[in-house]
Parts: sequence; structure tokens; C-alpha cells
Amino acid sequence: MKIGILQTGRSPDVLVGKYGEYGDMFARMLGGRGFAFTVYDVLEHEFPTTASEMDGWLITGSKFGVYEGHDWIEPLEQLIRDIHAAGLPLVGVCFGHQAVAQALGGKVEKFSGGWSVGRVEYRIGNGESLPLHAWHQDQVVEKPENARTIGSTDFCKHAILAYGDAILTMQPHPEFDAGFIEGLANSRGRGVVPDLLLDAAVAGLGKDVAKGKVADTFEKLFKDNYKGGENHG
Repeated sequence: MKIGILQTGRSPDVLVGKYGEYGDMFARMLGGRGFAFTVYDVLEHEFPTTASEMDGWLITGSKFGVYEGHDWIEPLEQLIRDIHAAGLPLVGVCFGHQAVAQALGGKVEKFSGGWSVGRVEYRIGNGESLPLHAWHQDQVVEKPENARTIGSTDFCKHAILAYGDAILTMQPHPEFDAGFIEGLANSRGRGVVPDLLLDAAVAGLGKDVAKGKVADTFEKLFKDNYKGGENHG
């Protein structure tokens, strides 16, 4: 099954050597599950000819805001709408979560409540929680009409959204390892995110996160919505 990774941001230069780019992190996270990955550098206007060029899609995080008006955002949103119309599986993470929401009628803004960084417990119903790493200030403040909220915190109401059975998006970063979060804190966080938040985030990085569980969820979504060879078997 062919998965297209729409890479909308870049890893800090000081971290690329150890962790790779965002697309590399997702490829590792979903490795050994029968997927072949193609990365599209959206920042350089690399887009597929059609939504059906791949069997499924994944949109990465980014340091940019979906509301900033960059010239690659509108074609990305159109692609999202095309993927949705075609019933193809799509996963969006952080910026990807926000881009899908905006493309399908929701609202994203720089949250007045500030930043969420480090390990966060997301409520996913039935008393369950999903611990994952967060790194964001922007968030979905109004979900699209066709989306249902399946994960939240007091800070981030629409943290995990589902659109039918084929699209799942989330604000946290299941692809980020603890070391990458610490590297982000030191390379991009200081002077931008309050030091108290960064220090608390780094101090809490020793605890487990549900990376494997989310990888299982992504795998199931992709495979359950695979068109059975209609695209690229």
C-alpha cells in the first residue's frame, strides 16, 4: 500500500542528522507494516497530480500557521478536499490536523491560552487517556460540521478529530521521540515558549507515550480504507 507523506515543515537543522525530517519520523513509526512511502515537499510545491496517486495520505506538522496565507496552503487544502471526496484514507498531525479542519470548514487560530508542550494526557472517552507529546500554540477552535471530536484536554477541546471512517487527525505528535522534544525545546523553544513550560516539559520526558498504539490506529485506518488495488495495489 502506497502512502504519500505531505511534508509541510522541516526539522531543525541541528536535529536532522539524528532524527531526520518529519517524513522520516512517520516512515519509522509506521515501518514494517506493509507500507511504501513517498514524501512530497509541500514547501517546494511538490504535489501529486491527483488524489488517487497514492492509496493513502499523511500530513505532517509545521512551524507555519494554516491561516498565514502561504502560497502552498490553498493547493494543499484543495488536495485535502479531493482526498475527502475520493474516500481515501488521510491522517493529519498538528499542522496537518489544523489544515484538514480549515480545508473542511473549521476554524484555526493562535490560541490565546498559550502553548502546550511536552507529555500530555488526552481524554479519548470511556475514562481512557492517550499520553502523547505536544508542541503547539495554534489549535482548532471550531471543528467542521462533519467532524466529531474523539479526543480532548481542558487546554485543547478539539485535539483529535474523525471525519467519517477514513480521516483521522490529531493535535499531538505521536511521531516525536522524547529526545526530539528536548531538542525542539533547546533549538526552537527558548525565547518563544515560556521557560517554565519548557523546563516542565523536559522534566516529564521520561514517562511512556502511546506511540505504538497510535501507529496501530493509523495502520488500521489506512488498511480498512484501502481501495483494494484500485489506485496502486
